Amino acid sequence: MTISPSPTCWVMSDGRAGIENPCLGLAEAMGLTPIVKRIALRTPWRQTTPYLPLPGLSLPLAPGSNRLGPPWPDVLISSGRQAVGLSMAIGRRASRCVRVHIQNPGVPFDRFDLVSLPAHDGKSGANLVESIGAIHRVTPAKLAAAAATFAPRVAGLARPLVAVMIGGSNRFSQLTPAIMAELADRLARLVREQQLGLMITTSRRTGAENEAILRERLAGLPVWLWDGTGDNPYFGFLALADALIVTSDSVAMVSEAASTGKPVHIIDLAGNAPKFTRFHDRLRAAGITRPFTGRLESWDYQPLNDTARLAARTWAVLAQKGGFTGPAASGG
Repeated sequence: MTISPSPTCWVMSDGRAGIENPCLGLAEAMGLTPIVKRIALRTPWRQTTPYLPLPGLSLPLAPGSNRLGPPWPDVLISSGRQAVGLSMAIGRRASRCVRVHIQNPGVPFDRFDLVSLPAHDGKSGANLVESIGAIHRVTPAKLAAAAATFAPRVAGLARPLVAVMIGGSNRFSQLTPAIMAELADRLARLVREQQLGLMITTSRRTGAENEAILRERLAGLPVWLWDGTGDNPYFGFLALADALIVTSDSVAMVSEAASTGKPVHIIDLAGNAPKFTRFHDRLRAAGITRPFTGRLESWDYQPLNDTARLAARTWAVLAQKGGFTGPAASGG
């Protein structure tokens, strides 16, 4: 369905990928092409936001920030602490702007039209739209395009194809060289015993030492371990895989895998915070994920569609507040 006229949309954050990408994912799920606004606040507003009001929209911005001024967008999607006060200030100037904040804003949720938080955060409040996992940018159209691009690259690998998504250490989880060596050996046995092919991607948090261990222990096997050069095959791996193996440290990575409807095997990295344990417990209870035991399993489940549901809710508010009508997003 063609949207006429098309709502204008801003995505506002500090520009970090983990903060900005959920905003872009929501805009794309709504069929909108957003203007990206990357911002940072000066001292003292950097320290006091969102608890004290900002003195306008220019003075608090640090050098290098994008300008914030009219014409105001019809939809403002923000994320991160630094964007909270700015979004509220824009709301005071543009009453018809539909403002959605992703992550906990640290202020009453009714300061926004919608607030998106995962259920494992354990929050409640007006205008809250709970998700099971993370809001992300994976869509069927992107997966189809990536499959066409990367299919020739994996044509020589054995079938079934298994995508392995490896994160790394963070505040709550540890991926040590010893853990990586054990994981690499389990993957090597999996390839030999079940005669399958692996497509492996790592993250910045994996670390050079861990990547070297992985390469050494998988040498000579039918494996594509992406070395970081050329186009990122992450979406291609999601699209082409028959099953997935994902480390537990990243809610976003697990959520993206669980949006495919393919079996998602979880490699547990010890040390997860209680809220992340709740997230994984919920996915296991729903039959979406299973622990990786060293063998590939097959099962069916209803794919996660948190991003589409949030898009539908945002369109509903936009229709009520701004008079726009848009394509029906799938709910669930």
